[in-house]
Amino acid sequence: MNDLKRLIAITGPTAIGKTSLSIALAERIGTEILSSDSRQFYREMRIGTAVPEAFELETVKHHFIQHISIFDEYNAGKFEADALQLLEALYRTYNDIVMVGGSGMYMDAVLYGLDDFPAVPEEVKRGLQQDLETHGVEYLQDELKVKDPETYASIDLQNPRRLMRALEVCRASGRAFSSFKKRETKKRNFRHNIIMLDAPRDVIYSRIEQRVDVMMQKGLLEEAERLYSYRDLKALQTVGYKELFRYLDGDWNLDFAVSEIKKNTRRFAKRQLTWYRNRKDIIRVDYKIDAGDLLKILEEQTR
Repeated sequence: MNDLKRLIAITGPTAIGKTSLSIALAERIGTEILSSDSRQFYREMRIGTAVPEAFELETVKHHFIQHISIFDEYNAGKFEADALQLLEALYRTYNDIVMVGGSGMYMDAVLYGLDDFPAVPEEVKRGLQQDLETHGVEYLQDELKVKDPETYASIDLQNPRRLMRALEVCRASGRAFSSFKKRETKKRNFRHNIIMLDAPRDVIYSRIEQRVDVMMQKGLLEEAERLYSYRDLKALQTVGYKELFRYLDGDWNLDFAVSEIKKNTRRFAKRQLTWYRNRKDIIRVDYKIDAGDLLKILEEQTR
């Protein structure tokens, strides 16, 4: 029997059912939940980020849900520090805590710590910005594909900030961005289990389509309209919003914008699966598993 406190991390592709399972599990073992979904952090973005419903948030206490604004500067490093501080306090009360989310970098920041990346000179950053403005995002995509195929396969290629961040490191160091991800685990005062919900690809895609339709019914377009004036903020470079901004710009009709949300969400799900593809420290379970059966699996891990 391991006496260390435990963090139970539940992850998987978007729309797979992580929220409902994490709530059922936390309720069963009598604990609280940390969200590691980097877009559910923002209080102005509710519908498009699938923030848990009010009754779900009342069922089990959640942390890091809509706790900051789209105008705040926040990143994985700040989340790591905030989450570790909170865990230290919560472990005075609980032996097990649940963390849930599909943002692999943020979850890994808590479990293992972040990798140390090299400093990037300002001239490198300016050069990338100039290349983006002169040649477009495809130019950066092509460069990353050559310099770092691993990162190319796992990030949002339509997000210029993500592309430039990876290429900053490549250009400044002469090495692939992914080569700095050594996963040298930093010492934690808790142990962890990672549970990944899995399903056939067609099931994942079907659930994504249904979720987007529900989001639109709940008022995603109206939410995007309220945020339209701030569309250039980093937080709003997010699937679901950026496509509707194109509609509001007059570039696309609404049906096409919704179809692009579905397509880009499918791409996002692929990247989520790629992030965890070759990991040996993950317990993969069927997405329909209930909290009782999951608890039995977790109990086996403690023997």
